[in-house]
Amino acid sequence: MAEAEDDDGDVAAPGAKEVAVCPAPDRPRETWDKKVEFLLAVIGFAVDLGNVWRFPYICYQNGGGAFLIPYCLMLVFGGLPLFYMELALGQFHRCGCLSIWRRICPALKGIGYAICLMDVYMGMYYNTIIGWAVYYLLASFRSELPWTSCNNSWNTAHCTNILEPRSNRSTSPAREFFERSVLEQYKSDGLDRVGPIKWSLALCVLSVFILVYFSLWKGVRSAGKAVWVTALMPYAVLFILLIRGVTLPGASVGIQYYLTPQWHKLGNMRVWIDAASQIFFSLGPGFGTLLALSSYNKFNNNCYRDAILTSSINCLTSFLAGFVIFSVLGYMAHVQNKSVEEVGLEGPGLVFIVYPEAIATMTGSVFWSIIFFLMLITLGLDSTFGGLEAMITALCDEYPRTLGRHRELFVAALLLAIYICALPTTTYGGVYLVNLLNVYGPGISILFVVFVEAAGVCWFYGVDRFSRDVEKMIGHRPGIFWRVCWGYISPVFLLVIFIFSLLGYEEMLTGDYVYPAWSISVGWVLTASSLVCIPLYIVYKFAITPGSCVQRVKTIIRPENTSEETRLNVNSSYGTGTHV
Repeated sequence: MAEAEDDDGDVAAPGAKEVAVCPAPDRPRETWDKKVEFLLAVIGFAVDLGNVWRFPYICYQNGGGAFLIPYCLMLVFGGLPLFYMELALGQFHRCGCLSIWRRICPALKGIGYAICLMDVYMGMYYNTIIGWAVYYLLASFRSELPWTSCNNSWNTAHCTNILEPRSNRSTSPAREFFERSVLEQYKSDGLDRVGPIKWSLALCVLSVFILVYFSLWKGVRSAGKAVWVTALMPYAVLFILLIRGVTLPGASVGIQYYLTPQWHKLGNMRVWIDAASQIFFSLGPGFGTLLALSSYNKFNNNCYRDAILTSSINCLTSFLAGFVIFSVLGYMAHVQNKSVEEVGLEGPGLVFIVYPEAIATMTGSVFWSIIFFLMLITLGLDSTFGGLEAMITALCDEYPRTLGRHRELFVAALLLAIYICALPTTTYGGVYLVNLLNVYGPGISILFVVFVEAAGVCWFYGVDRFSRDVEKMIGHRPGIFWRVCWGYISPVFLLVIFIFSLLGYEEMLTGDYVYPAWSISVGWVLTASSLVCIPLYIVYKFAITPGSCVQRVKTIIRPENTSEETRLNVNSSYGTGTHV
């Protein structure tokens, strides 16, 4: 009798039943063409704009070199176990964030819907930020960068060139370009009157959505090709900018400021919370992306090694970006005769004001500007690929006949809908909406969602059962360290970050603008809209399940098709213990 082949092309064990876990009924599950494409996709998702503009700022604000101690501890005990858990879950069950809960804890399927909604919110503002970088890139293709001088139509009387003495009211040409040319936020009254759409910016954002579409429309076949560019280009540019940065006068002062340990700050609880938050948002568990990307792996892929490798590369990239940023901040401090602390800005201001201002003073400024904004665009594209692929995979797995068969049309309709929803962020007051969506969309709710996810896997499904699943894939059982982290440390890690985020949410809305009370209320509605999916689905599942109350509870928290024989049959066609 001929041996059967599984959907990965591997030969099935003789006599094994062909039982699919989550693929479409009439379509085998796709897999990555090459293992390296999966690794690049994961690295590209984890390494995003926050590695460039958030980590360096948090590092020097929280003790410089001393910050690496809480950062590494939070990586080992909090971020890495969650990262590993999601990669293993996706690879074992071969499902997105919706269908997977049938195999873990059916009552918690609302987590999947919450993730999909948060991915929509993220797509509405994150692609706009990439659109800003596209605007800068297009503006760089001229003989002189437009933010070099104060002789432009958008400049005010307070604009002062970089090398000229400045008063308290002075503004730089780079700041005025960002605020008065790119955003034109002075034409709005904040969120109370955001003004009309700025169509040049809307077209830049549209170009981002078009790039995203042609990277995602064919699934891993198209995404796997795109990541060769979007994941590798940022590293090439980072090293080029690093070499240029360290050769600038004053660079050593900036790097010294970045690395000098301030040990006394380690006694501040806020430093440890910032370290935990940075690790969590940098690695990105909970957005459904790691589940989706790993679900296209072969069953016996070594996800443990992948987790260690990709998370390490992500953290080292953040550290490398700090040298790139602070060498230039030191140079700017030297040019302006200021301290490094006076030059630096947090968040988008760092990469859209301070760094472009430094580039404008360099020889060959046009070239440096082009490659810098190409780097920002590719960094952002990888992350938005991941977030949207999580939602697409989840919905195609859950509705294979309706959506899975027509992926190209579904992706087009989905991206068009998100783009229309994102148009308000391209208005003159759109920057305030971007900040609001960033904080209240996924910013707070994702922490609680991942806490519930970790609790569902580790407490309802069980650490022992999950460890057996991992053993079937990679040939050995996770050690005591991983089991303790999954069962106790990681859930507590998430709960603590969530509580402190709730207490300090006002600090996240940075800047001089005071958000009106009604916008804060709208923000909490956005947060609640995703969180409420979890209890609503629990109530729904309880209501439709037959039996007494006790029987219903037992049924909805117990995985479907839990017999060991079925589980073995499901996975036997993929083999066990072979490390890829």
